[in-house]
Amino acid sequence: MSKITALIICKNEEKNIEECINSLLWCDEIILIDSFSEDDTVTIAKKFKCSIIQNAWNGFAEQRRFALSQANTEWILSLDADERCTVALQNEIHTLLAGNDVPENGFEIPRKSFFLNKWIKHGGWYPNYQLRFFRKESAGVSDRLVHESYTVEGKTGRLNNDILHFTVTSVKDYMNKINNYSDLSALEKVNRKKIGYFDLLVSPQIAFLQQYVLKGNFLDGAEGLMVSRFHMITKLLNNMKIRELQTKNYQKL
Repeated sequence: MSKITALIICKNEEKNIEECINSLLWCDEIILIDSFSEDDTVTIAKKFKCSIIQNAWNGFAEQRRFALSQANTEWILSLDADERCTVALQNEIHTLLAGNDVPENGFEIPRKSFFLNKWIKHGGWYPNYQLRFFRKESAGVSDRLVHESYTVEGKTGRLNNDILHFTVTSVKDYMNKINNYSDLSALEKVNRKKIGYFDLLVSPQIAFLQQYVLKGNFLDGAEGLMVSRFHMITKLLNNMKIRELQTKNYQKL
């Protein structure tokens, strides 16, 4: 059976890294790319049989490309530190590779995401397929500052079993993440269109209604309401930061 490398990129993930690595011990190789963590991430990881490589942070896409270059097997399974591979997914992958030649070069995997320990089933949060299992020789990384993803040349398929994603464990941490991600998103979108009153006043409200009503987050209870509010805040922050950048650029002219 073909061998599998598990890839993890991380920084300051002492709360997550042990469970993440534990869920991947069945892989033939685990490679952890650490961006010089300042907490106990590396100390915890050293308890396991995995390769730990420290590499300076040059953005999400560059870090994933570097991680990909370190793998030594035909197949790659990529997880973030706040994600877990389920036993059901492990068994499905083993069954897949134990069979005849696999015609696909990559597989999307459904991701079950949790907000304050509640599985969010609506609003586009599930199944939220992610391309995370693929042949190394066919793989690349999209060139984005944020929400980058792996790409695969050739045929792709879908697996049935989930990755678990503990994306929001505290409101404070999620606010910090949104703030950081919106910085990068604004840089990507600053030249797309000029931000005006509509984008600052109306567009975030529309985003909330779409998320909460049309996409069904109201079915997820109070946590669904919080998810939709965060979606609105993200939209507002993005537009405000784009406006800020556009104003600064205009003043330089």
